[in-house]
Amino acid sequence: MTNVAIIGGSGYGAAELVRLLHIHPYAKLTAIISHSKQGTDFSTVYPHMNQIADQTMEQLDVKKLSETIDLVFFATPSNVSKTIIPDFLASGITCIDLSGDFRLHSPAVYQQWYQAEAAAEEYLHQAVYGLSEINAASVRSAKLIANPGCYPTAALLGLIPVTEKELIEPNSIIIDGKTGVSGAGRSLSQHVHFAEMNENVKAYKLGSHKHIPEIEQALQEYIAADIQLTFTPHIVPMTRGIMVTCYAKLTENITTAQIETIYHTFYQQHPFVRVRADGEVPTTKEVYGSNYCDIAIHVDERTNRLTIISVIDNLVKGAAGQAIQNMNISNGWDQTTGLQHAPIYP
Repeated sequence: MTNVAIIGGSGYGAAELVRLLHIHPYAKLTAIISHSKQGTDFSTVYPHMNQIADQTMEQLDVKKLSETIDLVFFATPSNVSKTIIPDFLASGITCIDLSGDFRLHSPAVYQQWYQAEAAAEEYLHQAVYGLSEINAASVRSAKLIANPGCYPTAALLGLIPVTEKELIEPNSIIIDGKTGVSGAGRSLSQHVHFAEMNENVKAYKLGSHKHIPEIEQALQEYIAADIQLTFTPHIVPMTRGIMVTCYAKLTENITTAQIETIYHTFYQQHPFVRVRADGEVPTTKEVYGSNYCDIAIHVDERTNRLTIISVIDNLVKGAAGQAIQNMNISNGWDQTTGLQHAPIYP
């Protein structure tokens, strides 16, 4: 049995980790750490967990915690984990970070987009980008796993198969993203207040979203030049879910059926990516509460443009579910262990 802890225990990501770890056969949740809620029972913050998680949230004591755990999940905001993770790594503890502190390789790029000092460069180089379907070989031997962001997970799983084949012009990529309000976290904020958000759709962070360099960095591993893409996120009046619609100019004449074959081949060994049949367009409801990513492909032969639609649950495949998938890979367990939930529908 692998003993695990969660740091940052009061947010939605932590709640999903607790829910999923509850049925995991090989992982035991031994501690939940929260700076803001220390001394509070987890089930007081999340009453629906009152028969699942009976832990009292604790103050962080790295030395004490390191003596009892094998792996720690960081469900913290940005600019928190980078100061704590080095101490856990020094004790041999595997760290899976759900924040953005270790996703970007370049300290200068991190500082530009996050407006904060980056983690020490040695740890940025040590971190493995945990896009489970793509980087499993590296995740297996990693002690520091940078869990991808929610938008990048959906976008990259949609874009990488054709980027690898050089079937799209990289600088023609446009990504239209839509997320539910849980993506903004649990903290109170006017822009997700019911009266502000209900019956409303908002574009935000035009040209400045932190996930832009993350997506570009991952795609640049497949091409020989720098890439600059356009990403516009929107928040929509639903609780959870992400849909990204990616557009790109094709480099050759090819049919929808031919590209679908490429995707089916690429993901045939990856049970959490489901490539939909021609004419089927996935919806966020069809992956709700699950670790699935559903993808649809369409070639517009008139314009020679490719449209890719990719949907995930932002709190599962976009956060806690992929983190547990990475834990499974790291420990040599089947990737689907503890994650075999059918989507909740309707």
